[in-house]
Amino acid sequence: MKPIFLYVTCKDRDEALSIGKLLVEERLVACANVVENIDSVYWWNGEVHTEKEAILIMKSRQNLFTQINERISSVHSYDTPCIVAMPIDYVSDTYLSWLIKETKTL
Repeated sequence: MKPIFLYVTCKDRDEALSIGKLLVEERLVACANVVENIDSVYWWNGEVHTEKEAILIMKSRQNLFTQINERISSVHSYDTPCIVAMPIDYVSDTYLSWLIKETKTL
């Protein structure tokens, strides 16, 4: 079982909280953290945009990524949401045990 760290940008705090709560309730992720009021600069439709966004940070299992990606995409307001997963190479044994216990197994 490989743990992952997920990074998702959302239009605002409410959307990030809503998606985070949904994924925790469905046991796709063990926890979700929201960082609000960030400044994002990016290309979209041939133009540079600067917007306020919120970051949704979550921890889960690598084998759940496909379901997580599909679930976020089904409820996210963006046409192309940023859904990034990174492997967690180092984690405390107690946290890893908790993460495994709180996410569903396939």
